[in-house]
Amino acid sequence: MARLDEALRVEAEDRISLRYATPRRKEGRWRGVIDIHQHLIWGVDDGSPDLDTSLSMARAAAAEGVTHIVCTPHASERYPYRAHLIEQRYAELRGLLEGQIGLSLACDFHMTAENIYDAAANPLRYSIDGKGYLLIEFADASIPGQISDAMFMLQSAGYTLIVTHPERYSALLGQPEMLAEWMRQGSLVQVTAGSLYGRFGKMAEAFSNELLQRNWIHFLASDAHNMTGRRPHLKKGYDYVVQKAGEETARRLCVTNPRAAVDGAPWPAQPEPLGLWEHVPLKFQARKFTGRSSRKVNSGAGEDAPAASKTGFFRSLFAR
Repeated sequence: MARLDEALRVEAEDRISLRYATPRRKEGRWRGVIDIHQHLIWGVDDGSPDLDTSLSMARAAAAEGVTHIVCTPHASERYPYRAHLIEQRYAELRGLLEGQIGLSLACDFHMTAENIYDAAANPLRYSIDGKGYLLIEFADASIPGQISDAMFMLQSAGYTLIVTHPERYSALLGQPEMLAEWMRQGSLVQVTAGSLYGRFGKMAEAFSNELLQRNWIHFLASDAHNMTGRRPHLKKGYDYVVQKAGEETARRLCVTNPRAAVDGAPWPAQPEPLGLWEHVPLKFQARKFTGRSSRKVNSGAGEDAPAASKTGFFRSLFAR
């Protein structure tokens, strides 16, 4: 009951902040903010169901002060990337929102064998505006240990990889060192803003906050899906980062780094990721929250992708 009351309280706060959001919120340093992960294109995945919702989402983000949104429809077995339909609806949204907010096109790229093969064969196809930065997503329940080899294949094809919401994968919460290894190999990290203040549970909150403390986050995004349970509410996350890590960090995660990704620009200088190169273990332990083996935790990362065995994944990938 207490957990339900807390969820209702947070939802009420979000509604109030959106209702009274005005352009005045652009004052101060909350300017030029880019949301690099939002399911704005309607009718192509579990995001916006219709055009009206898409327009409402974009205008709510603009009212908060967001100036640019990267549209990220899923590219997965459950929601195949229908390029023609997506591009058509993306063009319609750009026309309707011209002068209100800028848009870019990318995808929420699921690391399936079929996707990886296609992306490697068609360099930069799935990246943000075709400029190289690729948002990647994993199956929630199982991540093959050899996935690093597939990630290296994509990097060799010219992609800069952005691991989306690592704090929400149960498989990764049980093996957080996997994220550190991906970072040492050149991957970037995007955390969902709501995770920092508890919208996705205590485990996601604890993990994302440790990543923030260690300078292991490169992007903060809304991962908005609609105007009900998953609204485009990035300002609260920005303010949280300002409080915990300072304005410079908030702008780096919401302005400077996203701008580089949208422009396909060289990666800007970053603060030292604390403990990464020294292999200092993360303090986060999933079993502290579950009382069970850390490999069996379940936090829910969003859309469920089918789990892949280690041998099955690479047999599918390389047997072509």
